[in-house]
Amino acid sequence: MALTCFKAYDIRGKLGSELNDDIAYRIGRAYAEHIDAKRVVVGGDVRPTSESLKQALANGLMDGGADVIDIGMVGTEEVYFAAFHLDVDGGIEVTASHNPMDYNGMKLVSRGARPISGDSGLKDIQALAEANEFAPPGKPGQPGKRGTLTRESILDAYVEHLLTYLDLGAIKPLKLVVNAGNGVAGHVIDAMQTKFAQHGVSIHFIKVHHQADGQFPNGIPNPLLTENRAATADAVKAHEADMGIAWDGDFDRCFLFDENGDFIEGYYIVGLLAEAFLAKHPGEKIIHDPRLTWNTIDIVGNAGGVPIQCKTGHAFIKERMRRENAIYGGEMSAHHYFREFAYCDSGMIPWLLVTELLSRSGQPLSAMLGERIGPSRAAVKSTIKSMMLRPCWSVCASEQPQSDSTDGTSLELANWRLNLRSSNTKLLLRLNVESKGDAPAVAQRVAQLEHLILRHESNLSLGEAL
Repeated sequence: MALTCFKAYDIRGKLGSELNDDIAYRIGRAYAEHIDAKRVVVGGDVRPTSESLKQALANGLMDGGADVIDIGMVGTEEVYFAAFHLDVDGGIEVTASHNPMDYNGMKLVSRGARPISGDSGLKDIQALAEANEFAPPGKPGQPGKRGTLTRESILDAYVEHLLTYLDLGAIKPLKLVVNAGNGVAGHVIDAMQTKFAQHGVSIHFIKVHHQADGQFPNGIPNPLLTENRAATADAVKAHEADMGIAWDGDFDRCFLFDENGDFIEGYYIVGLLAEAFLAKHPGEKIIHDPRLTWNTIDIVGNAGGVPIQCKTGHAFIKERMRRENAIYGGEMSAHHYFREFAYCDSGMIPWLLVTELLSRSGQPLSAMLGERIGPSRAAVKSTIKSMMLRPCWSVCASEQPQSDSTDGTSLELANWRLNLRSSNTKLLLRLNVESKGDAPAVAQRVAQLEHLILRHESNLSLGEAL
């Protein structure tokens, strides 16, 4: 039986046909067998099916001989934290993040919160789960041995770890709008609020859609959707807040709004956080993805850091960060990775760092970003997964662009740059264009390239080499 819920980076599928309790059990058995697990952490988001899937997963792990520590309803990064904070062989979070209501999924890591994805074991786990040829519960030489289930909270230790990224004495009184989107971020904000009060830090939280509710009465928590931004933006303006923060369903990403309620693209936060780290740790390496780069490269270079380009995707970023011992890595998709967080992505650390930046600078967030904002981007739908390079070359060949194939193809010219790549998760071409302070030129280039790519697509066969 082919299991279509296994994707490039994680597990995601439609409930019932693609992911159900039986499949979750088999995933647990396969995971335990593949990594020879003795102790595993599991957690789940707020979706109504997450608890039953988590219990089926735990039963599979236990039948595979692993002791299971259930840390409850948590965000993905709480499982990451537990995987490197506790003495365990790995962790699994049951979550569909920002996917539709009829979906769920899982994110898997091994000891030390190292990612398990397509190139690092996920395909092997899939093969074992599909074969479904597991021995009776127990292990060779230990007939009948089954793992145990315990429940444990790691919230206090996790929040204490988050505070280590801040100089609490530098934090000035601030007013922050926080929108958990009815996801699981709310309980962490409540715990942070308590810790701030204990340390005498004056942060006033205005809570929007705060209570966890798996029915998502205010829409699927995905702040990238324009229609989901108004609640945060309006609250920022109504309360004259210093910043707005919104999370997706499992809060491994956060999205920021300035004091005017304007949404800030994740790309610009990469440069902002890089600058913050380099102010305290000059000379460190910063990892970035190749989709939009100029802003990040300029900021990192001017701050005395070393920018390093890496292929898009959490597994690639984390692997490169470990190899380079980079202090921070960021993607324009609002995934931010931190060395002291086992090179994992976090949706809590970014806004904490920006809070300290606001306090130290004395400037509003819009002024801190200043003239950095300018590039434009677009996604081009495609019926085939291939690089439509010919029309791009036709637009800029006369300008003799420099090309790079780190991820898809990037073409760089004197005043503008593009990156064109196939999505790893959807049947899409993703086009990103940036310029040096010429927004109208970007819009013109995007429109021109979209038109040429879509027209050229109809004449390109699946087997044609580019």
